[in-house]
This record gives sequence, C-alpha cells and structure tokens, in this order.
Amino acid sequence: MSIFKRFRDMTMASINDLLDKAEDPVKMLSQFLRDMEQDINEAEVAVAKQIAVEKKFKQQFEEAGQMVDKRDQQAMRALEQNNEDLARRALQDKKEYQIRFDEMKTQYDVAKQNADRLRGQLTEMKSEFGKMKNKKDLLVARAEAAQAQKQINQAMSGFGTDNAAKGFDRMSEKVLQMEAEAEASNELRSGNRSLDDELNNLDKSSGVDDDLAELRARMQAKKQS
Repeated sequence: MSIFKRFRDMTMASINDLLDKAEDPVKMLSQFLRDMEQDINEAEVAVAKQIAVEKKFKQQFEEAGQMVDKRDQQAMRALEQNNEDLARRALQDKKEYQIRFDEMKTQYDVAKQNADRLRGQLTEMKSEFGKMKNKKDLLVARAEAAQAQKQINQAMSGFGTDNAAKGFDRMSEKVLQMEAEAEASNELRSGNRSLDDELNNLDKSSGVDDDLAELRARMQAKKQS
C-alpha cells in the first residue's frame, strides 16, 4: 500500500536533507510529525477495513462449517428412520455447504495474512513515529541552544569593539570641552566685573589700609618707648 511505502521512504537521511533547507527546523520537525500522524491514521483505517474483511470471511466459513456438521447429523437421523430420500437431500446440501466452507476458509486465510501483515506494518509505523518524536525533542533542544548561542554571539560581536571605544573617547572629549567652556565662562565673568563689584572691592581695600596704618602706628609707638 502507498501509505506504508511512503512512510518507509521517509528516512532520517531525507529528513536531515529537508532540515538543511528549512528556515525554521522546529516548525519543519513539527510538520514532519503531523505528516507521520496522518499516515498512521490512514494506515489504521486501512487495517480496520482489512480486519473487517477477515472477520467477515471467518464468520462465513464458520457458519458454513456448522451447516456441514448439521446436515451430516440430519442425514444420519433420516437414514436411521429409513428416510433415504431425505438423507440424500441432506447430504447434497452438506456438499454445497462444504464447497462454501472451503471457499470461505481460503478467503479467510488470505484476509488474515493481509490483516496480520498490515498490523505488523502499523506497529512498525507507530514505533518509528515514537523514535522520530524523541528525535524531534532532541533536535528542538539543539536548535534552541544553537539559536541562543547565535544571539549571544551577535550581542558579543558589538560589545567592546572599536566603535564603543571611539564612542567613549568622543564623550571624554566632550566632557573636557564642557569643563573648558565652564572655566572660560568663569574667567570671563571675573574680567567683566560690575561697578558694584569694584566698589565693594574698594571698600574692602580701604579697610585693609586702615588696619595697616594702625599697625604702623603701634610699631612707631613701640620704638619711641
């Protein structure tokens, strides 16, 4: 059957080849498993139909066999009662049931072989599906680890590079420029004092001169004494 052949053809080599071409391995793996589940569902339907055929032939050959035994016993009773004609008719019917029994038994044997083979293939498919599911979990974990490593590598690629160093240098120069501008502004303010500032300084100078004059007077008085 095509569904079994298609499943068997889906080897790990073909899966790996498809993964190489996939943009998202995790999504592709999930799709593979969904395809496998669909194959298994189709296989289960096919197996169920074959089992139904098997049971049908079994029922028919068993019924025919029962009628063979029944007609044989009836022919025996008819002969015991000296009814040879009835015994002949019973034996003739027995032959017809025997032919039917042989035909149905042959059909049943074939149907059972087919059903057994399909059961085995279905079991194999489910076993393979389980292996693939475990394989998928492993591959997903590896893909996530690889993606995390890739993101870290990308983040690290711009960390502490020349661009960052140059950026720090620019900011350092900018801070120095700001400090220089602040100092220049302060000097400019000192050079452009207001009239009030000069008058205040004048008052301060006059006070010092008075103190100095007092000090000289005291020194002169000390020399004279």
